[in-house]
Amino acid sequence: MRIAVNTRLLLPHKLDGIGWFTAETLRRIVKEHPEHDFFFFFDRRPDPQFIYASNVRPVVIFPQARHPFLWFLFFEFGVTRALRRYDIDLFLSTDGWMSLRTSVPTLTVIHDLNFEHSNDFLRPSHQRYMKHFFPRFAVKATRIATVSEFSKQDIVETYKVRPEKIDVVYDGAHSFYHKCSEEEIASIRQHYAEGKPYFIYVGTISRRKNLTNILLAFEKYKAEHQSNDVKLLVVGSRYWWQDELADAYNNMQYQSDVIFIGHIDSDVLAQLMSASLALVYTSLFEGFGIPIIEAFCAETAVITSNVTSMPEVAGDAALLVDPLSVDAISKAMSDISDNEGLRSSLIEKGKARKDIFTWERTSKLLWDSLMKVKEAI
Repeated sequence: MRIAVNTRLLLPHKLDGIGWFTAETLRRIVKEHPEHDFFFFFDRRPDPQFIYASNVRPVVIFPQARHPFLWFLFFEFGVTRALRRYDIDLFLSTDGWMSLRTSVPTLTVIHDLNFEHSNDFLRPSHQRYMKHFFPRFAVKATRIATVSEFSKQDIVETYKVRPEKIDVVYDGAHSFYHKCSEEEIASIRQHYAEGKPYFIYVGTISRRKNLTNILLAFEKYKAEHQSNDVKLLVVGSRYWWQDELADAYNNMQYQSDVIFIGHIDSDVLAQLMSASLALVYTSLFEGFGIPIIEAFCAETAVITSNVTSMPEVAGDAALLVDPLSVDAISKAMSDISDNEGLRSSLIEKGKARKDIFTWERTSKLLWDSLMKVKEAI
């Protein structure tokens, strides 16, 4: 069988959540199914590290798909032509985008519909494109995969798709997340946090990730713990830095205790996670929330939101808070830093829960979903 895959997000040193999903699942699938030929569709010259096996053939399609108009050209013309040219039997798209002009059976992975629920989570041009095309993708696709029961129900209700058409495959956690030794923790804290304990925020700096309220909560926490030296490490690229976020940071009394790390390699992030007091992941909307599982693997505590998919992922292994409540986030920070017994209990629960979410399981479920597409032909 000839299977084409949308791999445009496989970019070295730039993998986001969906990029990691794509990399981790495809790495396993192509090696476990050498009887099939896989055609990876890139929008630029691929890095050799993403050609995982001898049964993978890279195909570069133009133009580079990094803007709504170019997305349209890439998928509706470039991908459509390539599917015909290489006589493809099945098409897998791991980022939700697909061609509306092809008759090739398609499995698309729609991770979440955050753009349907707020008008300021994305750039306006991106928002308009996704709100226009994703309902059409959902109807056109032979099957849909998604990463949580929450997202499945959201797709069903928002796009009126039959639930039988949607498979939940969940996300996984990376193997390089693990507990660091006490000596390693001391070294990491010395290098990145002036030798002090810290909370950690991980994610692109965008409104959806709710960094504004995290900064306000940390300010409140520091005001109530003036004698402590706890820091807040912010790991992520500045996609959005304006309005209330800039105001919150610029008006902080404890601004010097917030340390911006920027984008870092995954192995370093794994160390930073393990050395933290807790991950503060109080997003406004998530289809899954991979950092929650990564924190479980790194054996640190987790503070996360009580909305969308996050309670489903975290279970009883995290402190769940209202992401709109600065007081609730601040209190959770206090509970973690002031109560070592609570922190240890959450870590133990996280160690047990992490085994539910593995990339091995994700890749198997995604393959099963793809085979349902084959059966539907």
